[in-house]
Formats: sequence, C-alpha cells, structure tokens
Amino acid sequence: MATDTQQEVLAGRLRSAQLKVTAPRIAVLDVLSGRGHLDADTVFSTVIEHLPKTSLQAVYGVLAALVAAGLVRKIEPAGSPALYEARVGDNHHHLVCLNCKQVQDVDCVIGESPCLTPSDMNGFAVQVAEITFWGVCSSCQAAPAAT
Repeated sequence: MATDTQQEVLAGRLRSAQLKVTAPRIAVLDVLSGRGHLDADTVFSTVIEHLPKTSLQAVYGVLAALVAAGLVRKIEPAGSPALYEARVGDNHHHLVCLNCKQVQDVDCVIGESPCLTPSDMNGFAVQVAEITFWGVCSSCQAAPAAT
C-alpha cells in the first residue's frame, strides 16, 4: 500500500480531476501506479487485501470514474478482458503477445510509421491514435514448442 506521502499525491490527482477522495479510489490508483496493465479482477484482488469490505462492483465503478476523469486508461485487446493502466496523456501504443497475452507499452514515434496522420481526416480533430501490435513475445518465442 502507498505511503502517506504517496497517498497524498494520489489524493491530489483525484482532487485536480474534480473527483471526491475516497479510500477505494486511492487504493485503485495505487494498485495501477507503475504496475502496467491490469484487469479489474486483479485490481480487485489487490485492493481487498487493504480494504476487505470493497466489492468488485465498487472497483468497476472506481475504474469507470478514473477512466472518465482521464486518470486511468482502459484498453481492450481482442480476446482479452479490458485492461487498465495509470500511464495516460502520452499517446503510447501497445504490443500484445498472441500466446500469453502479455501487454507492453510502445512509445509513439511522432511523424513516423506507424503514427502517421490519417490520409483522410473526415472532419475529425484527432486527439489520440491507438495502435495495437500483435505478435509473439520473446519469452514465448524462447519456450520449447509443445508436442
């Protein structure tokens, strides 16, 4: 669980997003901070270690509020549950392993493939480009083939 100083930083993030500061919101932000891409069940199982009266539905509600406020990003890789991450605001993309479903961040290289401006904007003012690269991670490549 976050230290008092870390909790105050997380509380400040909630306040600046105009969200009420609650123990479940701080706990969910803490779980997601620096831990990559987690599904709601994983977030819930970690939160209840410190807040045992928290329900899975409450965690889903917190995640929805944090996504709506822009404090958390939700990604939905095909064939996987929705994943949540605290890395927001930098327009990064993702690598997803076809075998183990591991997800890794990929920084966007502005103006170079694959982060090109669309050929036809169709009147849109694009704010975010979301690209998912699918492949096989190095661990799965190194694993012996199943016979």
